[in-house]
Amino acid sequence: MNKPVITQAMIDAYDEYTHLTLDRRRFMEKLTALAGTAAAAAAIAPMLAANSAKAEIIAETDERIKGEDITYPGGDGEMKGYLVKPAEMSGKLPAVTVIHENRGLNPHIRDVARRMALEGFLALAPDFLSPEGGTPGDEDKAREMIGALDASATNANAVATGAFLKGHAESTANVGAIGFCWGGGLVNRLAVNAPDLKAGVAYYGAQPKAEDVPKIKAALLLHYAGLDERINAGIEAYRKALTENGKDATIHVYEGVNHAFNNDTSAARYDKEAADLAWQRTVEFLKAKLA
Repeated sequence: MNKPVITQAMIDAYDEYTHLTLDRRRFMEKLTALAGTAAAAAAIAPMLAANSAKAEIIAETDERIKGEDITYPGGDGEMKGYLVKPAEMSGKLPAVTVIHENRGLNPHIRDVARRMALEGFLALAPDFLSPEGGTPGDEDKAREMIGALDASATNANAVATGAFLKGHAESTANVGAIGFCWGGGLVNRLAVNAPDLKAGVAYYGAQPKAEDVPKIKAALLLHYAGLDERINAGIEAYRKALTENGKDATIHVYEGVNHAFNNDTSAARYDKEAADLAWQRTVEFLKAKLA
């Protein structure tokens, strides 16, 4: 059987389903029309979605790192998260908050936190669904729950996470943040709301309001996907506000790749070349800004 052909229209339909107003039934109807048959649509849908079985690049048992699930004070209540550090440490480390997509704290984001730890950071991946009992196994349910979160409460939990890392016994008190998709947007809001944030890296994240940009103190590294029309519509206004306010910000647009190009669990949207380059730039940036 030939491998199904995935078109840009299919990827756009999936983005509409996961981020906008298309529900599961209408997504499958649209995908069936694009694929030609229901059988082809059924084969393509899992290739568009993230596959948690492929999430582990760095094993939880890797002897180079130490990871644990923790609880810590949030903005108004308890937060849960996954804290990872290098197994061998010669002193305190710069700290990084790793902020998940709109699927919650899933195996892929836990893996990204382990990757951060291997680069020499104290990495904490919070579960921003902690106030609702934590991330469920069903990613559709997780997206629904994240869509219902109170933005101000979420912002407060993000600020509290940074404060926890700043005061952590193994932290240098230099704290950054990296986020993807929904988490990229939260990194941008965190930069507005947390004057102690030293550096923020946003992957294809929604931009803050231009009038809020003067509040930003952190250095920013902003990664965008060239084919991501929905998010990219806000780039120029953000760039203009950052420039006019003299902010330390670098913007990279990776041409020919899709939203979520860094997520290696999504066969259709992952782009290794862009992901590797963005990760190299991210690590170099965080090491420089959190030194």
